[in-house]
Amino acid sequence: MTPLLTDAHGHLQAERFADDYREVAARARVAGMVRLLVPSYGIESSEGAFRIASDLPWADLAIGIHPYAAVTDASARSSLLARAVDPRVVAIGETGIDTKRDVAPIAAQIENLEAHIDVAATLGKPLILHCRSLGDGDEAQRQLLATIKGSAMYAPGGARSFGGRVPFVLHSASGSAAYVEEALALGGAVSISGLAFRPEESATGEWVRLVPRDRLLTETDAPWLTMPGAPDPRRNEPANVALTLAWVAAHRGEAADELGAVIAQNFDRIFPRDVTLPPRLELAL
Repeated sequence: MTPLLTDAHGHLQAERFADDYREVAARARVAGMVRLLVPSYGIESSEGAFRIASDLPWADLAIGIHPYAAVTDASARSSLLARAVDPRVVAIGETGIDTKRDVAPIAAQIENLEAHIDVAATLGKPLILHCRSLGDGDEAQRQLLATIKGSAMYAPGGARSFGGRVPFVLHSASGSAAYVEEALALGGAVSISGLAFRPEESATGEWVRLVPRDRLLTETDAPWLTMPGAPDPRRNEPANVALTLAWVAAHRGEAADELGAVIAQNFDRIFPRDVTLPPRLELAL
């Protein structure tokens, strides 16, 4: 049985897909994909997500500014985030904290993250969070969690707009078990990407078993983070999430087809679709 596939983070608006994103999406559908979230990482990519949306009516969008662009895109941030009310936008991001590369000052990254938190809390649309630290450090993870915990979202009644749903997703989750456990304690969900295959991310193979079934997602981060076994090592595609699902299922000791169905249902619960839009694809459960 071919498992149902969910790519909770595939950038089909990226330049590497400019000539064939429709064909890439079609390949994903043939492979068994039933859920796809196209997130953004800045002003231009957010515009790109809106631009391709009509060609992918079964997919969903997220808009936001990556920590790398916390300075360069700051002047247009307010106008971009104002568009998050669009019913096609089911999440805010990706945004977050990154100290792996010295691209933007931490103060600017925190300000950027706080702006996204405010919009997410107001609209009840979950945050898509990027977080990376340099080497074996955890300064980015500590700053991310401190910023979230200190925000209005975690003040009394601050998460009311979520109605008990997940307020954020750790995209392409990376870090220690302690970090993941603290994020889970805050009510977050965890998304596993091809990053998990890398030797330096070996901790993922240990803590992935700790993630509750109802807060687990899979993703590619296409066109990046290509995993071993992908047909084209130079460009990741949503269809390759089948490899990540197989990895997650093996490390959790579960059947891939059963887990694939659970993850698709998780997607629907974490990212509810507006009733004014066409329904998502049927799940062959």
